[in-house]
Amino acid sequence: MFKRAAAAAFLAATLGGPALAQTQPIRIGLIFPLTGGSADMGHSARTGAQVAVDEINQVGGYLGRPLELVIRDDKADNDTGLKHAEELVLKEKVTATIGFCNTGVAMKALDVFQSNRHILMVTCATGTAVTAKYPAKDSYIFRTSARDQLQTQFLVDEIVKRGLTKVALLVDTSGYGDAGLKDLEGALGRANLKPAAVVRFKVGVQNLDDEMKQLKASGADALIGWTVGPEEGVISAARAATGWNVPQFGPWGLSHRSAFEVSKGKVEGAQMVQTVLPNIFLERNSTFLRNYAKVSKEAPIGSMMSAAQTYDAVHLLLRAMFDSKGDLGSASLKRALENPSATYRGVVTTYERAFTPNDHDAISANMLWLGTWRNGERGYYYKEDERRATIIRRKEAEKQQ
Repeated sequence: MFKRAAAAAFLAATLGGPALAQTQPIRIGLIFPLTGGSADMGHSARTGAQVAVDEINQVGGYLGRPLELVIRDDKADNDTGLKHAEELVLKEKVTATIGFCNTGVAMKALDVFQSNRHILMVTCATGTAVTAKYPAKDSYIFRTSARDQLQTQFLVDEIVKRGLTKVALLVDTSGYGDAGLKDLEGALGRANLKPAAVVRFKVGVQNLDDEMKQLKASGADALIGWTVGPEEGVISAARAATGWNVPQFGPWGLSHRSAFEVSKGKVEGAQMVQTVLPNIFLERNSTFLRNYAKVSKEAPIGSMMSAAQTYDAVHLLLRAMFDSKGDLGSASLKRALENPSATYRGVVTTYERAFTPNDHDAISANMLWLGTWRNGERGYYYKEDERRATIIRRKEAEKQQ
């Protein structure tokens, strides 16, 4: 230890502080749930970040400086997430932070990043409020996942397209569930529909058979379950046990491996919103999955969306570093993220301009797909979408709801 310190001191004296700084790693904070019920998406997000960092470092990093991940486990706990946010920003002084899978955890920590003018890239949490709390022109919060307002509207549009009119809602009582219910009711209202029934439940529930019987008795012809992965599995298991054969819809959490495992495969045929799905026709997609498999052997991947959205976020951040021309301060990185000089061909999509000064959400409504569980794997619900996905869906300006 002494020898390393002495060598570092000698090198600093010989080369000078600025020269030595050019060889130091660029440290990127990472905050995800690596334990607990949300660990499947947290581990996938961490692995996606690692795949990106490995690729970048293999070709020289940023101007010869390697990227280094400073990883923290928020355990899907609000207070733990806040503690780690303060630690990374104020103590570790990382260049930027990527993170958060749970909306409640993200919301608790947002002020730390905003008040310290520190870049936060949210790659999993989807609560609409995450990027709405501060005006984009002033905000240091960016996101590469699809906000719930888009997901709920997408599901309601699909339901209306099929001629279904009586929608039952089964929603957890967390902050994520509260916000999701508000977005669901708004989307249904725009279609001149009202929920046939609304039932709430606590996160961590092991059985929802009674709640499912209540919803079935309402005469509903479709079910939307709004919660996280494990509880989506409980919903699917209850629907199967009750013998209620209406279509089951859900947000992206329905695609998590935990939903499949908890339901013991009863998620088969359930339908969910996706930004990306495994696709052999897309070179960037299949290459990413091969590189992911070199780091993690999980099957199926805990959450492909978490992994791919985080991978793309690392690369978008790297491009902002180059566009900032050596100034890695958050103000400079913010301007660079909002005004990219080049297109980035990512895994989720091709980003011509992921962010603007007035919009810090990288995903627009036209980028979403309807996914399903088929034979224990995630896939496109509409088989023709697999080939249609080769036509790039670029971000478009959105109509105000």
